[in-house]
Amino acid sequence: MQQRMLIFAMGVLLAMSTETSANGLDFEALVSEQGAVSQLPSLLRFDARDGTALSYRHYPSDSPTALVLLHGSGTDSKYLATFAQALADAGAAAVYTPDVRGHGPSPQRRGDIDYINQLEDDLADFIYHIKAENSAISSIVVGGHSSGGGLAIRFAGGEYGHLASAYLLLAPYLGHDAPTVRNNSGGWAEPSVAKIIALSLLNRLGVTSLNGSTVLRFNLPAEYRNGSETLAYSYRLMTGFNPSNYRDDLRSINVPSLILTGSADEAFFADRFESTVRPHVPDAAVVTVPDTSHLGLLVSEDGIEAACHWLQTFGKF
Repeated sequence: MQQRMLIFAMGVLLAMSTETSANGLDFEALVSEQGAVSQLPSLLRFDARDGTALSYRHYPSDSPTALVLLHGSGTDSKYLATFAQALADAGAAAVYTPDVRGHGPSPQRRGDIDYINQLEDDLADFIYHIKAENSAISSIVVGGHSSGGGLAIRFAGGEYGHLASAYLLLAPYLGHDAPTVRNNSGGWAEPSVAKIIALSLLNRLGVTSLNGSTVLRFNLPAEYRNGSETLAYSYRLMTGFNPSNYRDDLRSINVPSLILTGSADEAFFADRFESTVRPHVPDAAVVTVPDTSHLGLLVSEDGIEAACHWLQTFGKF
C-alpha cells in the first residue's frame, strides 16, 4: 500500500515539473469576450440539495436541447456569453451557464467547497432544476471549457453520468497526468506541489480534515481583474473540478461527444487530443480550430459554427 502511494505521489510531482512553463494565456481574448457583458442575462438562482442558492445565466432558445456549459478555473460564467448567445441565437440549444460553487460575484466561500464530489451533486441538482422549469427540454448536453470540461468529464464517470444525452468539451482539462496538458497549464496555474502530494496521500488514508488548505493559485493579470475572480483553490475544490481519472471517466462516455480545441492553445497541446481521447471514446468527434487560442475558442466563428452544427446533428459530422 505505501509503495503504491509513493509511486502515485511521484507521478504527480513528475507530471507537474517535466516542462518549462510558458508565458501564460492570451488574456487579450478576454477583452473581446467581455464585449458581450453589457448584454448578459441577469443572474438567476436555484437551490442545491444543501439549501445553498447557486447562480446561473440562461440564454433561451426554442430548441428542445439544453446545454449546461461550465466555465473554467478562476473565473465565472460571464466569459461564456458570446459563445452561449451565439448557440442560442442559432437555435442549436437553450444554454445555461452556472457559476460553479465557490466562484462568481458573491459565493458562500470563494475558492472552496464542502467535499470533493459536491460539484457533481450541484450539477445533477441543476439538471433536475432545468427539467422541472422547462418540460419542453428533451435532451441535456453537459459541456464545459477548460476545467469546466474537466468537470463535465468527471460527471460522465460518476453516478450522474446517465443524466447527459451528449457532451460538448471545449479545450477540456484532462488532468495533470494527461499528455494534452502543458506544464502548469501554460503558466496559468501555480500548484503547491508538495501540499498536493501530501494531501493526496492523506486522502488515500481516509484523512480529509485538511482538504480546505489552499493548494492552487492562478495568474490573472491585474488589468483583467474585476473582483469576481477566484484566484486560489482549496484541495477539495481543485480535486472536484478535475476528472477523477480521465481514462476511466472518458470510457464512461457512451453518448455523442465533441472535443473542440484551438490549434494555438497555450494551456494544452491541441494536437494530442485525438490520440489521447480516441482509445477511450472511439466515436467522439475531435475538431481543432486553426489559429485559435485557449480563450479565443469561445469567440471563434469557426468554433461556434462547429459547435452549432454538432448540436443540431448530435455528432453526425
